[in-house]
Amino acid sequence: MKTVTLIIPVFNEATALEQHLPVIFNTLAPLTTVIWQVLLIDDGSTDNTLEKLKILSSQYDNLQFLSLNRNFGKEAAILAGLMHSPSDAVIVMDSDLQHPPALIPQMLALWQQGIQVVEAYKVSRGKESWGSKLLVQGFYRMFRLLAEIDITNHSDFKLLDKQVVEVYCQLPEKKRFFRGMIHWLGFSSAQLPFSVPAREYGTTAWSKLKLLRFSFHALTSFSSLPLQLITLFGIFCFFLSFIIGGIALYHKVAGVAVSGFTTVILLILLIGSLLMFALGLIGVYIAQIYDEIKSRPIYLINWQKSHFSQPDQE
Repeated sequence: MKTVTLIIPVFNEATALEQHLPVIFNTLAPLTTVIWQVLLIDDGSTDNTLEKLKILSSQYDNLQFLSLNRNFGKEAAILAGLMHSPSDAVIVMDSDLQHPPALIPQMLALWQQGIQVVEAYKVSRGKESWGSKLLVQGFYRMFRLLAEIDITNHSDFKLLDKQVVEVYCQLPEKKRFFRGMIHWLGFSSAQLPFSVPAREYGTTAWSKLKLLRFSFHALTSFSSLPLQLITLFGIFCFFLSFIIGGIALYHKVAGVAVSGFTTVILLILLIGSLLMFALGLIGVYIAQIYDEIKSRPIYLINWQKSHFSQPDQE
């Protein structure tokens, strides 16, 4: 029998874990064709999540956990789970049940047919404001345009074969975008639709500002096209300056030029703004290079309870 590990990042989920874990384990209990285990990654929670995990791990034989030194972010927590899983396949999912555990048997069925990546994508995002939905759709369109990768409505809810996990963990990047990188690897894949249910317990740790920062990082880590747009801005400014300069020169020769420096001021403001934007954009890419060359570890483990069973060797 093959082994499967559920990797679940958690952050300040002490209150909700007692409600959500039984649902997940009840879904896994009937699965007798694989040896399944659950690995929770505490991403530096500031509440009593770690203490709650210690208690829960004594109640569930198949529950293991890692606790990171501090909050390194969800991408780092996912990587930590992948690097500590020796299983034949892993399933990455959220702990809040907005990734429906009921899809897991279908994921395993597709994997057992030879599919290496089973991706769950959202056909309905549940209760979201129109502003949030607009921003999300705008991000997906921008990502498709700049990175030439279509991950519209994809989620981190994925099943990955061991080969995919090994290749993903070998990638040298420090700043990661999990769903984009898995798609970029190009392994055989299948998609399963799901609707996001309402969250019953706890609150999300993702603020709009965090989501915007994460989206901007994802775009710049997958595409250098924004840097090339600076050249287009420069060409646009040149032609605009040429046209305005020609008009000003004509008025000067015709003797109808008005006094003042309105045109000059507008040109200075326009060109200055574009230069500041260009320098800022270049700075973003330089900052990413700086983060990569420091080669600091992506995560540090503070506490670990992990002893995974292996399939019998014949």
